[in-house]
Amino acid sequence: MTTPQGNSINFTFSDTIAGYVTQFNPEQNQFTLRTSDGRFFQVNLKGNTYAYLARNLGDPYLDATGQIHDMLEEGRYMYAYGVYYPEHGTHVFEAQFLVFVGRKADEYFFEKQNWWIKQLSEIAHFYRRAQFGKGEIDYRNYRTTINLSGERTRDNFIQETDTISRLVYGYASAYLLTGEDEFLEIAEKGTEYLRGHMRFYDRDENIVYWYHGIRIQGDKEEKLFTSEFGDDYDAIPAYEQIYALAGPIQTYRISGDPRILKDAELTIDLFDRFFLDQEKGGYYSHLDPITLDPLSDALGPNKGKKNWNSVGDHAPAYLINLVLATDEPRFKTFLEGTFDTIARYFPDYENSPFVQEKFFSDWSHDQQHMWQQNRGVVGHNLKIAWNIMRMHTQAPKPEYEALARKIAAEMPLVGGDRQHGGWYDVMERVKQDDQEWHRFAFHDRKAWWQQEQGILAYLILHGLLKDEEYLRIARESQAFYNAWFLDHDDGAVYFNTLANGLPYLLGTERLKGSHSMSMYHSSELCYLSAVYNNLLIFKKPLDMHFKPIPGGFKDNILRVAPDLLPPGSVKISSVTLNEQPYSNFDADALTVTLPETDERVKICVTLQPV
Repeated sequence: MTTPQGNSINFTFSDTIAGYVTQFNPEQNQFTLRTSDGRFFQVNLKGNTYAYLARNLGDPYLDATGQIHDMLEEGRYMYAYGVYYPEHGTHVFEAQFLVFVGRKADEYFFEKQNWWIKQLSEIAHFYRRAQFGKGEIDYRNYRTTINLSGERTRDNFIQETDTISRLVYGYASAYLLTGEDEFLEIAEKGTEYLRGHMRFYDRDENIVYWYHGIRIQGDKEEKLFTSEFGDDYDAIPAYEQIYALAGPIQTYRISGDPRILKDAELTIDLFDRFFLDQEKGGYYSHLDPITLDPLSDALGPNKGKKNWNSVGDHAPAYLINLVLATDEPRFKTFLEGTFDTIARYFPDYENSPFVQEKFFSDWSHDQQHMWQQNRGVVGHNLKIAWNIMRMHTQAPKPEYEALARKIAAEMPLVGGDRQHGGWYDVMERVKQDDQEWHRFAFHDRKAWWQQEQGILAYLILHGLLKDEEYLRIARESQAFYNAWFLDHDDGAVYFNTLANGLPYLLGTERLKGSHSMSMYHSSELCYLSAVYNNLLIFKKPLDMHFKPIPGGFKDNILRVAPDLLPPGSVKISSVTLNEQPYSNFDADALTVTLPETDERVKICVTLQPV
């Protein structure tokens, strides 16, 4: 009987190496890549190895095969995809193709001034075709589910409130950066559709809450009060109410429509009166749809629970944008309290490199809840770092910066892929027995939204703290997303990739529209990457577009800050009104005093880094 060889890898397999060129030997057709964590790999070029440049959506293919030898310069960050062959007691790696992320060794295409703006415009055009075809914008044609190429289901379908709101957010963001009228039309018609079909005003309680969605069967419309989604079934989850506001509030920043502001105020009243734990703080994750009681036995495993979504998601989904648009003390207090709660209860570094995300009513840790158990979502950790630094610009606190820095130090070690680049999905928070690596909870695939959190976290960390290590990780994160997630065949972005970057196109993860995906994260990434890269890091101007409703904004003051940025870091350099120069603005306060008029005017504001 032969002795088994254990788990020795004595077979071929294909994979990707992401790294920096350290040396190139043209005579032997070999070069060396140093990975993000300092390991070295020798890459052999074949006679038919080809190369291309990463490109933006809508850009043509750029072949670089003839320039391979010239482009393998020391210090260049790139990708090599190929096959490992077990030979001579090791593995020989032969490259099938190479991906370069810039023409020059120190160039990154995605740092161009208009890269992210163009990408957002292309994504917006994809969803316009997918959801509404070439005709008029009619949200009766909207589908939650659309396939890889953008085709919609035909009959008997559900329109989910959150996915419409997320689409609206995308179009409002696209208008803010491009000023393209159709984008605002789609955002405003979507907001009206939400108000007309998904909003419920409770006159007795004087609150607004939002239906999960509507089921369409021919000409029949059935309201769906409670969630149809598995984890939240037959309850009112906080995150659905939160994301119902995402699109309308981003649209409010443009228009100042007072009806949207009123909806937001009455929805926040819902949060404060029914979701808020008045005694121990924080917001419960679910309400009983009959009694509006978060402690109802009918909620089953969701009874009396709090989590990242119910506490922290207020900030990026709508609350920061509401503060930007209004500067109202109530919203600012709510926002700061959110991050105080996160900084107080979420760190758990004595036990795990991941924050704790699920809690019981008394803030004790819930580590047996449904699918999450004792697992950490990589993107939620990164999302905390990104958003708490946004808050840090307005209310600087040592605990905010300390938590962001801690997450920034831990996540590349346990949630980042130092071989291929990019960010993983869900990890086991604690290693078992003699394990050296934190295990993947389900798979080693990478979701588009988790890449967004990593990119924005390290962009703002570098922009505010000027640490070059943060810039390096931000660049590697942006490179992975732009090299592998953009769908140049059908448009928009893929839901998931394999660890090596190749798209994963099975089941619901092959869709471009679903309960989880509806333009929101891809557009938010484009919008804020343009803001952070241009205004915080590379000091380039940025244009913002608005179209206020006459008398909509309080005191006729339009607030044009693109995000929560350090005071004094950006100023208005110029303003146009209907394409004519306009001078009634406060450059340092980032406000424009609107003219007394009965017509909507188009405002374009150029922001300049100081």
